[in-house]
Amino acid sequence: MNLSTLIGMVASVLLMAVILLFASDNPWNFIDAPSIAIVLGGTLAATFLSYPLREVLRVFHLVGQVMREDRLDTKNDIEELVALSRLWIQGDLQAVEKSLALVTNPFLRTGVQLVIDRTPEEEIIDLLQWRIAHLRQREAAEAQLFRVMASYAPAFGMLGTLLGLINLMDLVGDGNMAAIGSQLAIALVTTFYGVLLANLVFKPIAVKLERRTEQRLVLMNMVLEGISMMCVGRSPALMRETLKAFVAQFDDEIFDGQPQTARR
Repeated sequence: MNLSTLIGMVASVLLMAVILLFASDNPWNFIDAPSIAIVLGGTLAATFLSYPLREVLRVFHLVGQVMREDRLDTKNDIEELVALSRLWIQGDLQAVEKSLALVTNPFLRTGVQLVIDRTPEEEIIDLLQWRIAHLRQREAAEAQLFRVMASYAPAFGMLGTLLGLINLMDLVGDGNMAAIGSQLAIALVTTFYGVLLANLVFKPIAVKLERRTEQRLVLMNMVLEGISMMCVGRSPALMRETLKAFVAQFDDEIFDGQPQTARR
């Protein structure tokens, strides 16, 4: 499991425990099935109305991606590119094809295959850039789905609050303060659920997916640079140092120059 996701989940559970156990005389006041149904049901209904079914069903797959540790092995990709480039410069096409079959990065494999097929460099770059743009658009749309859900949840929380206040008005004339207080608590807890879901579930998942996309785009652009160098016959040593500098420069811009031990 992704360590930061695990830490976030544990921190969320601890926060809820503090709220339920220490911020209220009766923790059961925060448990209300109709309020949960209004917020979750309304958010899901609005999401199904907003997106095609196949995109909404991907929510569960995307949550699994957030949970999973997704390591990008940039060092291995650099070494594979350098090794393939060296074989290509030596003119050993059979060895290149044999090594290419062992490459696990499909983006890298496609680029090298186009090079050994003698595809013009401009066409290779155009195709790889199109694939990068396609991935960026697709994954941005996936993250946007969770941002949309984060905007719906508080709105349906307010809807539940309004329904609770309407019920409250029926009790005002009776003068039963206990019943009035109970209805008011139920009305407010619906907003609580909406805010909680938006800021502890949907928005963090969206940010996590966006960050994952940024890292994947770095790797793809690095591979694109390596393929371009392979097309023009740059030396493997120059390619290795260029790609290392490419990744290091991006890390400095994204991570403020701090060492990143998690990235390879």
